[in-house]
Amino acid sequence: MLSPPPVPAPGSLGARALNVLTRLHVAAYRRTGGRIGRKLSGAPVLLLDHVGRRSGTRRTTPLLYLANGEDLVVVGSRGGSKAPPAWWLNLEASPRTTVQVGPRRREVLARTASPDEKARLWPRLVESYSDYQTYQDRTEREIPVMILEPGSALPA
Repeated sequence: MLSPPPVPAPGSLGARALNVLTRLHVAAYRRTGGRIGRKLSGAPVLLLDHVGRRSGTRRTTPLLYLANGEDLVVVGSRGGSKAPPAWWLNLEASPRTTVQVGPRRREVLARTASPDEKARLWPRLVESYSDYQTYQDRTEREIPVMILEPGSALPA
């Protein structure tokens, strides 16, 4: 089986291309209520809104997720790189945000999963997207898991 490619270096042509593809993905998902872009590699995708902790810039990032009851579970893998993803750091700084799952937008409160929660959720996460284990094997940092707990529903 092929290993997923590493995350492109910031500012590189690969990173710029990935940013363009991400913006296109977000636009298609939003315009179609998730009919386009709702799955990636067979796993479900949500749109996570977050605010840059230093810049204050509003951003939207498509993420694979696992439904766990009313909670949504996301992984801060960043492809197994040494650093966590920017969205993760942004949510640590400002954990109240919104997500869109299909046509539905809702408020959530983000928190890092406890070690026990991660141990229970990790096998399910890897089952839904096997590359998570590849990413963990690729890096020395412990890839964190974040739980997005529901808030009130928002119109799309």
